[in-house]
Order: sequence, then structure tokens, then C-alpha cells
Amino acid sequence: MTRLYWWSNFVFILFYAFIIISCVIVVLKENRNPIRSLAWVLALIFLPGIGLVFYAFFGRSLRGQHMISRMNKRRIMTSMSVRHIDLNKLSLSRADRNLIKLARNVSSSFYTVNNEIEIFTNGEDKFTALKRDLLAAEHSIFLQYYIFLDDTLGHEIAEILMQKAREGVEVKVIYDHVGSFSARNRFFKMMNSAGVETHPFFRVTFPQFANRVNWRNHRKLVIIDGRIGYIGGMNIADRYVHRASKGWGWRDTHFRVQGEIVDSLLFSFVVDWNFRNQDKPLRYPDSRRENSIHNELGMQLVGSGPLSSWDNLALCFLKAISSATKSIYIQTPYFLPTDALRHALEAAALSKIDVRIMIPRRSDSLMLRYASFSYITQCLRAGIKVYLYNPGMLHAKCMIIDDNLVTAGSTNFDFRSFENNFECNLFIYDRGVNARMREIFFDDMQKCTKVTSTSWRQRPLLQRTLESVVRLFSPIL
Repeated sequence: MTRLYWWSNFVFILFYAFIIISCVIVVLKENRNPIRSLAWVLALIFLPGIGLVFYAFFGRSLRGQHMISRMNKRRIMTSMSVRHIDLNKLSLSRADRNLIKLARNVSSSFYTVNNEIEIFTNGEDKFTALKRDLLAAEHSIFLQYYIFLDDTLGHEIAEILMQKAREGVEVKVIYDHVGSFSARNRFFKMMNSAGVETHPFFRVTFPQFANRVNWRNHRKLVIIDGRIGYIGGMNIADRYVHRASKGWGWRDTHFRVQGEIVDSLLFSFVVDWNFRNQDKPLRYPDSRRENSIHNELGMQLVGSGPLSSWDNLALCFLKAISSATKSIYIQTPYFLPTDALRHALEAAALSKIDVRIMIPRRSDSLMLRYASFSYITQCLRAGIKVYLYNPGMLHAKCMIIDDNLVTAGSTNFDFRSFENNFECNLFIYDRGVNARMREIFFDDMQKCTKVTSTSWRQRPLLQRTLESVVRLFSPIL
């Protein structure tokens, strides 16, 4: 018995060592950031069992894999009939032209003109407009949200979708399985039975749990009849139209767009739908209407995700920040920047560029709140102005650069959005939109507390300690 016990332990240790060594080799071969690679190696070696579990869930990389085949992607892009634009003939700065070229090369995102945009900063206005447009749909409704809850608002949207499906409108819904996990299965089955095709993105089930739990589709898109689009940070949940259970509301930013940019939103949806529905792929629809809008309002949709060859949005953010000459205004619910982005912001502030960052005083995640706060001291030291939003949860995700550029969408200013989530942001090159977004930013500033170096140094020791500890986990939060 003793010999059998000894041999069984020996075989187990040998097997475990083989797994650990294999994982370490995989980490080293991926040639990631050396600090992150070293952290995973140390976790695997010195945290037996726990380190392996964490690596299985959060440490693996999908970089360079493909959501759909290159042939299918080219076929969809060919169907788009994209109008190529000579950027040199437009009134764009050199920095804007370079950013447009970068986004096109890393994300296959085309620059479009002949667009219109409506800006929403509260859920009541956004969902009122959305429900009106859904009810007017004649051919197709394609809807994609990270969170689609079966609460009051969710049932209102679902009822409209089912009504339109019964009228013969093609209705397809993508929802993130983890983000919408609290919604009951019968809610989506109810829509399916009425003719609405619902599709959970990366359904998390055993034994695929470790392969899928860390890769979330965070996009929020709606395309109606191929002519109206919605994109931004709001999910389908009551907290965007009513005060949340904690007694405070959610402040967010969302856009309603029309024009050539809608083709880009449609392309993003088709790729995501075909990712897990390859047996019943969605063709690029032919029911789009002629665009009657004629102007130079330039827009570009940039998508990013763990399957991309590059950190698309992180690179575009870095390029935009590095090209700024006057001002950089950022609103984000979670501020956990990569080293490159943090240094770019510090370099801008030290160059006397007006850099302002707005984050919520109270967050929906205590860990992310302390992790975000851990970067404030360095920001203040560099001359970056930091504002804490007081009325509720600031969930807006936008960046306003100088007088011409705005980017907003689903992307938080954190590791998870840049590296692990499927995200998309709208890049808008227009002085009028920029001026309106700057006005909104300064209105929000009136509801904020500006952080000063003196007051920040006086925060409790316990808070400082929690900030330092939680910051260690920033890359996987």
C-alpha cells in the first residue's frame, strides 16, 4: 500500500510538472510583454493548482486566429461596394489622415463621408428613439448587445422585435452569454418562438468553460433596414432609464447614425453572426436604401478583439493621443491604461497639452474602482487633471482630441477592452461633433469633484493599501 501510494504521488507530480512546463513553454513562445509573461510563469510555478486554473481561464491568447475564413470575409467586403475616398482631397489634418490609414490597415475599417449623427447622453432619449426606429423597420433588424436583460426595458424591446418578426421583418439578435447571464433562458426562447433569431456569443458551457469565459463580446450595435445604426455604451437594462438599485443612475453616451457608416456597422454584425453560425451564414443584405445624405462628416468604425493580429483600438488610441496638440479629454468608467497609453498621456501633459480624465467616484465594481484610483497619483504628478463624477455611475466611453476628433463606443480605457473583449468604436472626424462632445464633457465637469494633490495625499491608509494590492491584478480585471 505504501509503495502504491508513493508511486501514485510520483506519477501525479510528474504529470503536473509536465503540464506546468508545457504551459510555461507556451507562454514563452507567445512573446508577450515580458512583465506579464514573467508574472504568469511565477504564478504557474509557485501557485500549484491555483496558478494553472487562473492561466486556463485568463492567461491564454487567441491572437492571430480568425473569426471567419479570409475568403468569407473578403466576400462580405466585396458585397459592401465600398466607395474609396481620396483623403488628400478632404479638409483633414495630417494627423487625422495618418490615424485613418492606421485604422484601415489594422482593422479593415473604411473611411466614410455623407453621414449624420445624433448624440444621446441618457437612456430615456436613446431608447425612445430606438423603439421608434424599430417599430418603423420594414426589412431587417440586426441587434447586438453585451447585456440584454429580461427586465421591464428588455421586455419592451423584445415585444417590438417579436411584433416585427411576425410582420415578416428579418430580426436577428446577438447577446453575450456571460453579460446576459442573469436573463432567463425562457426569455430568449420566447423571442425564438415568435420568429426572432437569437444567438448567444461564445456560450459558456462545460467542458468549454475555460476556453470561452475570458473572451466577451462587448459591442452594442443596432442596424435597421441597412440605413439606421446605433452604437455606444448603453446596454439593454433598466438601469439606463431608471435609477439603479443603489439609488443612483447611469450616465452613458450613445450615437444614432445614418449614411455610409451604417455599411460598416452592418459588416461588423455579419462577421459576428457568421462566427458561430457557419452552418446558416448571414449574407450581406441587399435591402439597403440609397443614401440621400451629402456632406463631408467623416466616420470610421474600428473593431478589435482577442483574435486580431494587433491590439487595434489600443494602437489607434495611442496614435490619437500622441498626435494631440491642444487637448485630450477622456471619459471612462474604468481607467486601467497600458504602460504605453499611460506614458503617452503623461508625455502629453508634460508637454503642456490640456489632458483631463473623468471617472466615476462610485463604481459598479469595487475592485475596478480601487484599481482605477491607483493610477491617479501618477496622473496628478504629470499634470493630468482628474475629475470624479458624483451623481452616479459614469459609464460613458469617449475621447475628445483637439478640435476635430472624437471616438466613442464600447471600449473602456482598460486592459480587458484592449486585449480580451470584442469591441468597436466610432471615430468621428468633424469639428461640429467635436464641439458638441466638448460641451457635454464640460457640462459633466460641473457635476464632478476635481482631484487635487493635497486632497489625494490625505486619503486613508487602508484605501492606499487596497489600491496597491488591486493594481497587481489590473491586467486580468
